[in-house]
Amino acid sequence: MGPSEIEVVSQESKSSQQPEQNPNGVALNVIDVYSASAHGDFEKLRKFVEEDDASVSVPDGNGYYALQWAALNNFPDVAQYIIDHGGDVNAADNMRQTSLHWAAVRGSIAAADVLLRNGARVEATDVNGYRAIHVAAQYGQTAFLNHIVAKFHADFDAPDYEGRTPLHWAAYKGFADTIRLLLFRDASQARQDKEGCTPLHWAALKGNVEACTVLVHAGTKQELTVRDKAGFTPVQLASDKGHRQVALFLSGMQQAQNNHWRYKICRGKMGDTGYAPLLLTIILICVFLFINSVITAIDFPKITAVVGLWAWAALSLVVLSLVMFYRCSSKDPGYIKSLGELSKDADVEGRLLDVDLNNSSVWTGNWSQLCPTCKIIRPVRSKHCPSCKHCVEQFDHHCPWISNCVGKRNKRDFFIFLCLGTLTSLVAAAVSIQRILSAAQLLHIEGWFQFLVAQHPGIFAFLVLDIVIFVAATTLTVTQASQIARNITTNELANALRYGYLRGPDGRYRNPYNHGCRKNCTDFLIQGYTEDNEIAWPPLQQIAG
Repeated sequence: MGPSEIEVVSQESKSSQQPEQNPNGVALNVIDVYSASAHGDFEKLRKFVEEDDASVSVPDGNGYYALQWAALNNFPDVAQYIIDHGGDVNAADNMRQTSLHWAAVRGSIAAADVLLRNGARVEATDVNGYRAIHVAAQYGQTAFLNHIVAKFHADFDAPDYEGRTPLHWAAYKGFADTIRLLLFRDASQARQDKEGCTPLHWAALKGNVEACTVLVHAGTKQELTVRDKAGFTPVQLASDKGHRQVALFLSGMQQAQNNHWRYKICRGKMGDTGYAPLLLTIILICVFLFINSVITAIDFPKITAVVGLWAWAALSLVVLSLVMFYRCSSKDPGYIKSLGELSKDADVEGRLLDVDLNNSSVWTGNWSQLCPTCKIIRPVRSKHCPSCKHCVEQFDHHCPWISNCVGKRNKRDFFIFLCLGTLTSLVAAAVSIQRILSAAQLLHIEGWFQFLVAQHPGIFAFLVLDIVIFVAATTLTVTQASQIARNITTNELANALRYGYLRGPDGRYRNPYNHGCRKNCTDFLIQGYTEDNEIAWPPLQQIAG
């Protein structure tokens, strides 16, 4: 099973019919209006038309028009000249493709503007029912597609004669950016073509991992169980075609969907609140054990002033840790208002969905800024958190232990909490070990470990919990400190290959926000975050996928 090949004239076949060029890029054998239009040779074209009376309204021997060549290669001045001298903007070749179809192949926005301003039909169809939006989706021309939708109101969800929408084609071809744009503009994921296939079926069939990921995360998850007319779900298609990674991902998501109620029962209220109550309980248990089994143990030596001071320091650090725990758990991590929240403003929904991204103050040309779920244009380093159901500025990660995301507004609080946790567990462990050694020395006990387990299980339990907390907190503290020094997030490190702005002009990894350890740390400690618009080297590279 598979969709028929795109029946637009391919870029290669069109290019092969263009006149040759010499090594300096100058066109050779520009002998007629077609070759002049293909190479944008305005002077030659004008000579052919005005001096030789050549017509620009008739096709060449292959049925192609001069205007189509100008549109393909994005020569708007040539296109306008042809139109002014009798060229028909809606003239179609043997495949019933107009100049606008040809412009869509290479994303010729300037030429398309000329065509559409002069009466070109944005919904014109060829022999397969392909409109310009279908061709743009087939070739991954995301900017072109967005332009004709935003400015000329092209129907981005229209089906071709086989019932396939631009989203079907973008999914089949694996153009994740185009998928993001179409979902951002509310293209239907549930629509089935004549074979019963949804866009997710086509993405799974071709093994397009990122396309599947974008579709699933932005969808309702119901698409995972839809069967085509042959009875296959997307995961079955991926497995049948040997796309193991896609099959594993889809089967995992499908299992979560099928076990939805059991999943909710297993997680219970913890599914809504995360593990923060559990961590709070562990901290309080540790405090109780520390006071009762370490400080006030009956058969331990009387606590000295120095040890008492350190014990008091440990308890003070616990209180500070709980304060920071509350702050980083309850504080807004940098939520960006979703379309539903913004729609309280007058006509905001229409303005968001009809926005010309190229004229948006937030837009930087990075298609990952489009959130298909929240329907917003978010800052570059933001990410949608499926747990919090919000986009978060400078998203680092979602931490279940604080039941909150870590982002721009609470990362400093989170880091301080980790530092306090590390210091508290270290001081408490030192006090505990000193008390144990003092007791062993006083009672002349050699096998103090057996004595501890048998006679003082409370202090033993405390040490076990304290060591676990110390190892976890220290690991996270060192990791976060390293990232802060480089001004990079956990999410960016994990997805560095996907984010184009983390690559330099040579294609290698390079963080544009790294201003050096000293400035990175200073900005973080003073402000709690760094400004995204302060980049170390311009320009931001557009995301690749």
